[in-house]
Amino acid sequence: MVNKVTTATVIGLDAYKITVEIDVINSLPSISIVGLPDTAINEARDRVRSAIKNSNYTFPAKKVVVNLAPADIKKVGTNFDLPIAVGILTEEETIDAEKIKDYAFIGELSLDGAIRGVNGVLPIVLGLKKAGIKNVVVPDKNANEAALVEGINIFGASHLTDVVNHFVESPLKITKIDINEYLKIKQDEEFIYDFKDVKGQKKAKKALEIAAAGGHNLLMSGSPGSGKTLMAKCFASILPPLELSEALELTKIYSISGLLSSDEPLMTKRPFRSVHHTASANGIIGGGSNPKPGEITLAHRGVLFMDEIVEFPRQVLEVLRQPLEDAKVVISRTNHSITYPAKFMLLAAMNPCPCGYLGDKEKQCTCTEFQISRYLSRLSGPLLDRIDLQIEVPKLTSDELLNSAKSEESSADIRKRVINARKIQTERYKNDGILTNSELTPKLIKKYCKIDNETEKIFKTAIIKYQLSGRKYDRILKLARTIADLENSMDIKQNHLMQALQYRSFLNNTN
Repeated sequence: MVNKVTTATVIGLDAYKITVEIDVINSLPSISIVGLPDTAINEARDRVRSAIKNSNYTFPAKKVVVNLAPADIKKVGTNFDLPIAVGILTEEETIDAEKIKDYAFIGELSLDGAIRGVNGVLPIVLGLKKAGIKNVVVPDKNANEAALVEGINIFGASHLTDVVNHFVESPLKITKIDINEYLKIKQDEEFIYDFKDVKGQKKAKKALEIAAAGGHNLLMSGSPGSGKTLMAKCFASILPPLELSEALELTKIYSISGLLSSDEPLMTKRPFRSVHHTASANGIIGGGSNPKPGEITLAHRGVLFMDEIVEFPRQVLEVLRQPLEDAKVVISRTNHSITYPAKFMLLAAMNPCPCGYLGDKEKQCTCTEFQISRYLSRLSGPLLDRIDLQIEVPKLTSDELLNSAKSEESSADIRKRVINARKIQTERYKNDGILTNSELTPKLIKKYCKIDNETEKIFKTAIIKYQLSGRKYDRILKLARTIADLENSMDIKQNHLMQALQYRSFLNNTN
């Protein structure tokens, strides 16, 4: 008789129900696994055999055939160990086959029968719930993560004997977690960097506030020591809290990437990913034989910070163009393609020239015009076109550095305005499937970014003078919409549009 056990595998961010079929044949003792398993699954043969024997259960002295159905889906990971072991123990009548029909199993086995944690538990459990499964047995380490899914019973097990006893004499406890309360508690934690510690730079701080409020991309250019990196680190402290839907989406991404801590099963803060300029294009976009999320996906609903952006290879920078426009990345392979979300804010910093002192009032620039032109040309026009705010960060004067008595606005005060602006946007776009102004489509821009006749005349003059492209036109309107939201204004007024125009760089008409 063929016994069947339910589990699932993850492809991209989606989980697919997998049926583990076990059959025992009168032949020489061995285990054969079929159904497109990867190397880790094939190696489960030795892990499962040792785990069953070391847990004092009987392993069949015959040939065991394991089929992972459907056979046309590639299976990856070590979460198949436990369902295979349960199937074999069901075949040996150690576990009643009728009792496991409404169950699914996830987990890696050690040689002594202990159940280790695995990656991708949250998307797997979500997929199993969608498939109609009511009960799931997971490793203890992943129990809290799995319990984030409501409407399904989660049982955490630390050993193979715990799973067997669950169906015999000692049922496992159901793991529960109050996801809304957990999210609220974790979001109240303080940040290390605060804008109250940043001296001066009023314009740059305002630009960062606008970027956080509307989810816009921002580029800072300034001399070394002007405070670009410090302000970038402080930027995380003014980002609005995650919505529950955003937190779950981020948790899925970090779960399959193996970056989720067992102590913190839910992503509670917007990610801030700082990328070194030696990162490869695949590291930024994602990839591999079994495609994994790259930095732009790990920065989803958060920030991707690229310090000294012009030091990145041109090829690496150009791969950002499509994700910045489409808010997603598609990784194509021979037999399938995977789509990962990439709604991130690009926060970049750079020097104005190779020596770093172009425009500095205290130190003279030593670069030639050709060197400056070649240096700035590393950022292509199409990429700059996608960066909403482009600002210069001047070096602080000696008076500003020494003026320690001056009280700077704290991140907490700025964050209140950002959160208020986000609430306005959430309410405005509740029926449009977006959350921020930066996500506005051309159709929605016409609906929500209307301007009066006088403001339109000013905008027309700017379009002619600066030769604005269609993309720049749309992005300036989105920016003006965010500035209006920060001032609790229902309409985009002249001063909002003028401020948005000031945050665009028109020194080089090719940007």
